[in-house]
Amino acid sequence: MDEPSRHRHPGLDLVNDTLLTRESWKIFQIMAEFVEGFERLAQIKPSVSIFGSARTGPDHPYYKLAEEIAHALSDAGFSVVSGGGPGIMEAANKGAHAGPSPSIGLNIMLPHEQSGNPYQDIALNFRHFFSRKVMFVKYASAYVVLPGGFGTLDELAEILTLVQTGKTRRIPIILVHRPFWDGLIDWFKKTLIEEGTIDAEDMDLFKVLDNPRDVVDAIFDHYDKRGFEPSPREQEILLEL
Repeated sequence: MDEPSRHRHPGLDLVNDTLLTRESWKIFQIMAEFVEGFERLAQIKPSVSIFGSARTGPDHPYYKLAEEIAHALSDAGFSVVSGGGPGIMEAANKGAHAGPSPSIGLNIMLPHEQSGNPYQDIALNFRHFFSRKVMFVKYASAYVVLPGGFGTLDELAEILTLVQTGKTRRIPIILVHRPFWDGLIDWFKKTLIEEGTIDAEDMDLFKVLDNPRDVVDAIFDHYDKRGFEPSPREQEILLEL
């Protein structure tokens, strides 16, 4: 018997086997999240995913701006998808709920902060960020990103990377409220482009707008000559997402 095997505690094998079994069964939980998401969201098209801080209160101008944008999108025929929580996510669901189109919340189970808002026509619950993030992208005709923290930046970086690398179709990515985003955009230009980590053309992947009507118009302008339905090539890309 080799040295490591001779000195290994017999209970360690049992613990490792138990952990392996739990991890193996976790695959089925992950599969269930994807299956439910695909089945329930496939009919919401066209839709727009809206992001922003969970910490923004109902009296804040950002909350009211998100509510106005979501209501305008709902009136224009777009389902609105948010993270399902409080803050700007709640504002997005509230604005959509007041309009004629579905309001969808992709809720994430967190130890702190996240709790579902009451303005969701369709509410899905996720344990895993990665499966939830796929749902935000897969059926989205556009991304609208309001001021937020790390989670919002994560979603923004995700969609920019997917579009930049061709792993999803080109969709409008709209940052709302220029004063909030100007510092980040300057950093993109003065650091990322100058260091060669992105191309200057990558700045064309997104727009910065301030007015709810301009957000809606920018989305329609993008699809003016092609329609909202993915092309056969785009459908193949989305299958590999």
